[in-house]
Amino acid sequence: QVQLVESGGGLVQPGGSLRLSCAASRSIDSINRMGWYRQAPGKQREFLASITTGGSTDYADSVKGRFTISRDNAKNMVYLQMNSLKPEDTAVYYCNAAVGFLRYWGQGTQVTVSS
Repeated sequence: QVQLVESGGGLVQPGGSLRLSCAASRSIDSINRMGWYRQAPGKQREFLASITTGGSTDYADSVKGRFTISRDNAKNMVYLQMNSLKPEDTAVYYCNAAVGFLRYWGQGTQVTVSS
């Protein structure tokens, strides 16, 4: 089992940047895949990015080239660097850990992109 806590959300202007952090309650060395998702009001939760223990990354087309996922196994942290933010990026952002067949989620952090 692992608890995840996201932070770093907030209000940012279009074109701005934010870095989200996800703190895990235990070592993430053995967690093969960590990821970020988001959910906007009235929409389904959508995949954004994932990273494996080996450092392989995968991105949704909607964020490719703008968002970068990274992990620091020594600190049990996963990050999402978000650049060139758009109003349509407004959502609650969730960290996810895939442990075998189980999926763990954080409580989410709100990101609002508005002028």
